[in-house]
Amino acid sequence: MPMAAGFICSSGETQFIQGVCAIVLKGQWSNLFNPKLGSSLSSTTIHQVLLQLSLHGYGPSPSWAFFKWVESIPNSNYKHSLQCSWTMIHVLTKHRHFRPAQQLLEKIAQRDFLSSPSVLSALVTIHDDPDANSHVLSWLVIVYVNLKMIQDAIQVFDHMRLRGFKPHLPACTVLLNSLVKDGLTDLAWKIYKKMIRVGVVPNIHIYNVLIHACCNSGDVEKAEGLLSQMELKCIFPDLVTYNTLIALYCKRSMHYEALSVQHRMERAGVSPDIVTYNSLIYGFCREGRMSEAVRLFREIKGATPNHITYTTLVYGYCRQNDLEESLRLLEVMKAKGLYPGVVAYNSILRMLCKEGRIRDANKLLVEMSERKVEPDNVTCNTLINAYCKIGDMRSAMKVKEKMLEAGLKLDQFTYKALIHGFCKVQDMENAKELLFSMINAGFSPSYCTYSWIVDGFCNQENEEYIIRLPDEFVKRGLYVDLSLYRALIRRLCKRERLDCAEKIFSSMQGKKVSGDCVVYTSLAYANMKAGKSSVVMVLLDDMYKMRLMITRKIYRSFNDSYASDNEIIRIFWDHMVERGLMSKGLLKEMQNY
Repeated sequence: MPMAAGFICSSGETQFIQGVCAIVLKGQWSNLFNPKLGSSLSSTTIHQVLLQLSLHGYGPSPSWAFFKWVESIPNSNYKHSLQCSWTMIHVLTKHRHFRPAQQLLEKIAQRDFLSSPSVLSALVTIHDDPDANSHVLSWLVIVYVNLKMIQDAIQVFDHMRLRGFKPHLPACTVLLNSLVKDGLTDLAWKIYKKMIRVGVVPNIHIYNVLIHACCNSGDVEKAEGLLSQMELKCIFPDLVTYNTLIALYCKRSMHYEALSVQHRMERAGVSPDIVTYNSLIYGFCREGRMSEAVRLFREIKGATPNHITYTTLVYGYCRQNDLEESLRLLEVMKAKGLYPGVVAYNSILRMLCKEGRIRDANKLLVEMSERKVEPDNVTCNTLINAYCKIGDMRSAMKVKEKMLEAGLKLDQFTYKALIHGFCKVQDMENAKELLFSMINAGFSPSYCTYSWIVDGFCNQENEEYIIRLPDEFVKRGLYVDLSLYRALIRRLCKRERLDCAEKIFSSMQGKKVSGDCVVYTSLAYANMKAGKSSVVMVLLDDMYKMRLMITRKIYRSFNDSYASDNEIIRIFWDHMVERGLMSKGLLKEMQNY
C-alpha cells in the first residue's frame, strides 16, 4: 500500500485518521495498499474513521465501503470489534439504510453476547441517538426471536424499557407471537403490559396475537374484552381476528356465537375463507353434530374445500361410528387430488381397530405406505392397542420395534397399552420390565398401570412379588415415593387382599414414608369390610392425629369404586363424620348425595 511519505511520517492519531478519510473520500483506494498501514489501524482508529466519514455529508457509503475494505485486506485476518460493528450499524441506521444494518446486526448477534445487560449498557452509551437506538434494539429483539433465543429477546426488550427506548411495533408483535406459539401465555401478557407502560400503542397485529393467546387458553371473556378495546380505538377486525374468534368459540362449543361472528364479518365486508369454514365445521364435528357440519360444508361459497375440510369431516363421521361414510369421503378426497394425510388415515384406522377389523386396518397401512404417508405415534399406538386387546403381543411388539426403527419415540400411551396387554395374557415378566422401561423413559405410571400389575400378580397368586416390588425399584436405582405405595395398597384393598396390603403398609412405615389420606382410607374401609372394627378405629384415630381430611375427590372416588357396597360405604362415612374428618362443604354435599 504505497502512501505519501509525508502521510506516513506525520505524527498524531488525528492526522492519521484525517489522512485515511481523505483517501477514502477521493476514492484513491490504491493509496491504502501499504503494508505499514495495517500496523497503524486499530479498533479505536477504525472506529474514529467510520465516525469521521459519516460526518462528511456523503451518507453512509464511504463508511460502509471502508468498513468492508478493512476486513478484506489480504492476509490480515482482521475481524471488526463489537464497537466498530455497532458504530457501522448506527451509521447505516441514521441514514435509513436499514437492510444492510439489519444484516450486520444479525451477524454480530450470533457472534457476540449482545443481550448481556452490561454489554448493552456499554453499546448504548457509544451513540446517544434515541431514535437509532430504538431501531437497532428493536431489530435485535426480532433477531433473537428468529434465532429461538427468547430469553435474550426479553432481556433486550427489558433493557430498552429501562433506558426509555420505545420498542417498535414489529418487534413487539414478533416477540408476543413467539411467546404465544410456545404456550407461554402468562409471560406474553406480562410483556404486553410492559409495552403499554412504555407507550406502545397496539395495532391490529398486536390485538390478533393477543386474541390468539385467548384462543389457546380458551378465555372467551378476555377475547371479547380485547374486541371492545379495538372498537373504542377504531381498530377494525380483519380476517385473522374473525377467524381466531370463531376458532375460540368453536373450541368452547359456543356455536351460536361462532356463527354470529361469521355473519358479523360478512356484514363488515370481510369474506370468510376456507379457514373460517374449517373452524366452524370442526366445531360441529367435535360435538357430533354432523348434519349441521355437512349443511355448512354444502353452503361454502367464495372458498374451495381443502384437505383439512375433508379430514375434519372424516374425523366427524368416525366419532359418530359411521365408518362407511368416512371411507366414502376418503375416496372423494383422492378423486379430487386432495391426498389424505396421516390424520385422516388415523381416524379411520382407529375405527377399524375399534370394530376388530385388523385385516382391513393392515390394508389401510399398506395404502399409507404406497402413498408415502408416514405413520406417526397415533398410528402405531392405535395398532399396538388393538393387538394388545386381542392378546396378540407378538404383533404389538413388532409395531413397537417398527416405531423405534422409524425414529418415533414410545410415549406414555405406548407403554400403558403394552403393559395392559402383557398383564392380560399373564406374561408378568414382560409387563414388569415394561413398567421399569416406562419409568426410565421419564413417565410416571398411573394408578391404572399399577392396578394392572397388581391384578396380574394376584391372578397368578404371586402376592409376594407385589410386596417386593418397592425393593426392586430401589435395586434398579429408582426413587420410591408415596405414589407407588398408595397405588399398591389401594388396589390390594379393592381386591380384598388385606394381608398383602398391610404388609406393604408396614414396610412403608418402616422406611419412614408417611401414608396419606388415600392410604389410610383404603385400609380403613378394607378392614371395615373384613369386620375388623378395632383396626378401623386405630386407623381413624391416626388419621385424626395427622389431620388427614377426606377431600371431595376422595369421597367421590370411593363412592364410585364401592357403589355396590351401599350400606357399608354409608356407615363408613358416618364414622368419618363422627371423627371430624369431613369438611363442612363436603358434609353439605353428602346430604345431597
